[in-house]
This record gives sequence, structure tokens and C-alpha cells, in this order.
Amino acid sequence: MRVKQQLVGLSPYKPGKPIDEVKKEFGLNEVIKLASNENPFGCSKFAREAIANVLDQLAIYPDGYAANIRTEVANFLHVDERQLIFGNGSDEIILILCRALLTPGTNTVCAVPSFPQYKHNAVIEGAEVREVPLVNGVHDLNAMLAQIDADTKIVWVCNPNNPSGTYTDAESFQEFMAKVPKDVLVVSDEAYYEYVVAEDYPSTLPLLSQYDNLMVLRTFSKAYGLASLRIGYGVGNADFIQTIEPAREPFNTSLLAQVAASAALKDQEFITHCKEQNRGGLEQYYRFCKEHNLDYYPSQGNFILIDLQRSGNDVFNYLVSKGFIVRSGEALGFPTSVRITVGNTEQNDAIINELKQYLNS
Repeated sequence: MRVKQQLVGLSPYKPGKPIDEVKKEFGLNEVIKLASNENPFGCSKFAREAIANVLDQLAIYPDGYAANIRTEVANFLHVDERQLIFGNGSDEIILILCRALLTPGTNTVCAVPSFPQYKHNAVIEGAEVREVPLVNGVHDLNAMLAQIDADTKIVWVCNPNNPSGTYTDAESFQEFMAKVPKDVLVVSDEAYYEYVVAEDYPSTLPLLSQYDNLMVLRTFSKAYGLASLRIGYGVGNADFIQTIEPAREPFNTSLLAQVAASAALKDQEFITHCKEQNRGGLEQYYRFCKEHNLDYYPSQGNFILIDLQRSGNDVFNYLVSKGFIVRSGEALGFPTSVRITVGNTEQNDAIINELKQYLNS
């Protein structure tokens, strides 16, 4: 069988190591996973109750148009329902956009290191990928602007950026939007939006009325704690959304995901609690880094990238043997760092104590 040439040598996405696998490998009874930026506090009880109420409907296909959650999200964001597209996680929206816009002979612009699925999906479509290095962990928007030409179809701005946790401020983003050609789509990927505390973070939704070429991505996988259900969405120009809808697979979000997301959206007290706990957790890591003179990026997400000044794989292997799963920076473009998801207070203390042992060994 002959597959697309672009697939030859292309690696699939590698998620964090599974807990059960680590338990078996190291003979551990307890393993703490802080690798995939999941919510350590789970999800709203409203979401669990909503799932329980529809378990007798599992034999029926879900609403392909996701009408109920569409209305809920539209009302919550104060946008028109026609401006929304739902996906199997916001990363499916990335796939849909690449599928709809990119072809051989076109190109896309993104930062590096950043979320790898922008490049991954573009490569599959045969498009050229123009990567612009981060500067001090932040998108270099001027350099990205310089990479845009007549064949550019999409520019990706991961904000906050994964894996650095840094962000592009409002003034920089608005200046960038004003200079990007109107026929080039700018995607503001805001998977960690609910965790942001920076006062000068861009308010992108109001910009949609000004820029038809802007699209905002958000997800229920992170702060809302519904990662296993896979549901996210994009917000953009209504006419553009209708144009790309044929690239979306039928029934791409499940009934369980739709009802859970709808219920979770109503529990903003839970989101506020998670946001506050996340800030406290980050402070735990900041204190640790300062005590040991370690470089790190102040994070607007629910994770922190720490430069331990030694092989990220070595740090990963040490921690996993002790029952802590993190992400090695060697796979993320930061070879002497590790990315750690912020857990609860006890989890953070436990891994920080283990890191202290590692640094002293």
C-alpha cells in the first residue's frame, strides 16, 4: 500500500506516559501524572450528573450540529450560534482548518516551540510550514509577519503558548492583526484561556467583529476537566464557519461530551476555584525555582516549564521511577527542561521534594 509521501517518517502525537504502564514498569502502587495539563481537581459535579442522566441514550447518535451546547456557548460568549464550530477537542478544529485551507503550494506560519499539531496537520496536507523561533519564550509576531506571503493561508498564535506558558499581550496582538493580510486566517489558540490572570491578555472575541480573518479556539479539556470526553470549539466569522463545516466529520462530538460541557459551563464557581488553586500551585514552583536559581517562564497556563540545566530525559526518567509522570523538554524543544502540570498542593509539594532530592544527588 502506498500512503501519502508526507506520512513517511512522520511520528504520531505522543501523549504523556499512562499511569498503569508506569505502575507495572516500576512496581509502584501510586503514580501521580503531571504530564498532560489535565485538571487535578477533575470536573464539575454538574457534568457528572448530566452524564448520568443520559446513559440510557447511548444507542442513539448524538446531535451532529451540537445544537444545545452551541446555544449554551453562544449565550455564554455573547456570539451568534453560526459563529461556532465544535470538534473532538479543539485540536480537531486545527485539523479541520488545515484540511479546508492547506494544499501543496501553500504555506502556514507558526512559532516554535509551540503546539506540534499545527505543523503535524499542515505536513499531512502537503503545505510548507514556516516556523519562527520564540524570543524569550514569546511569539515573535514581527518575524512571523515577515514570513507571510501570497501563498500563506494560516498563521497560528498559541496564547498562552504551550509548552512555555508565556503569552502575547493585547497591544502586540492587535498591532499584528492590523498588519496581517485580510485573506490570511489568524488562529488564536486559547486552550488555557480560563487560567489566564494577566491584565493585558488580549480580549479576542470583540475583535471578531473587526477581523473576518480571525478565529479563536477554546476547549473543555483543560480547566473544565473534560479531557477524556474530547470537546472543544472554534469561534469565527459566520460565513467562514459555514464554508469549512463540510470538512467536519459527522457526529464528531459525543452525546456525553455535549451534555457534560453544557453542564460544566454553568458551574463557573468550579472554574474560579480551579483558577485560584492553580495560581497557588504556580507560586509553589516559583519559590522552588528561586531557591535553587533555576530558570523558568512565568506561566499563564496550568503548567510550568523549568530549566533544570541537565538532560530533560534524565530528569523525566528519575521522576517517573519515583512515581511522577512529567514531560521531558527534549520532546518539546527545550532539551534541559521539564514541563510539569500544576497539581493540587500535596502533589506539588511531593514532586518539588523529589526534585530537591534529584538536584542534591
